[in-house]
Amino acid sequence: MDQAENLRNIIKKQNQKNVDNARVIAVTSGKGGVGKSSFSINIAIQLARMGKKVIILDADFGLANIEVMLGIIPKANLSDLMFRGKELKEIILDGPEGVQFISGGSGIAKLSNLDREQIKRLVSKLSELEELADVVIIDTGAGMSSSVMEFLVAAPEIVIITTPEPTSITDSYALLKGLTMYEGFDAQNTRIRVIANKVSGPEEGRSLYEKLSMVIKQFLKMDVEFLGIVPQDNTISKAVMKQKPVSIMYPESESARNFYNIAQALETNQDPVFIRKNGIRNFLRNVFAKNM
Repeated sequence: MDQAENLRNIIKKQNQKNVDNARVIAVTSGKGGVGKSSFSINIAIQLARMGKKVIILDADFGLANIEVMLGIIPKANLSDLMFRGKELKEIILDGPEGVQFISGGSGIAKLSNLDREQIKRLVSKLSELEELADVVIIDTGAGMSSSVMEFLVAAPEIVIITTPEPTSITDSYALLKGLTMYEGFDAQNTRIRVIANKVSGPEEGRSLYEKLSMVIKQFLKMDVEFLGIVPQDNTISKAVMKQKPVSIMYPESESARNFYNIAQALETNQDPVFIRKNGIRNFLRNVFAKNM
């Protein structure tokens, strides 16, 4: 039995031992500046208020959006886990209301250069998230880089953030088109949902989704679901400037109420099929399948 086969068997046995898999949700967008990281943070807070243990993995290489938006300077990041012998608990940072996060730093950008022993260590260490979290939110970078695509291909659930701007809509379509062409993507076993951000209200949000959905269905032969809206709300901008999540700084704001509704929808509309396919170990196995 070669090393790669042995590693697959180790992960398979770990999966069999853990019935209650952590839920993995990748949050992405076709372009930057559409509110992706704000969404990740506020949804994490709302899920935490529902009693969920939530950890955000900041996979937006080099930009460190999560830590900046929370006003937290990390002492360690994923690079320290991979290359400096740190343990997982040493790089997990405490955020507001029990939400925790891991700063990617520049570490994830080096994934393609890892050897098998490094992959084995990374999979083993990150698999410990299974015992620490109910939900792991992967805040990916924007756009269509290979690192973003690898995370999206591996994720059983994807939330794509778009806005009414024409460039945002076309970039969202381009991202999904690229995903359908990417090696390893399985549309049948991936649940993709759309958030209409920075809209005037439910009507504009639904209209935005329907336009995007129609084009995706016609040309990509794929269905996407409508998850909800986040309205154009100046409290979000104020909260970002204060490096505080709007769900905490302005809990009665329209946007905070919508984040709550979206979190409720995520919880109540879970598909048992995707729950069984979830889990951080399954996710990691899919990310590193080509190199294992």
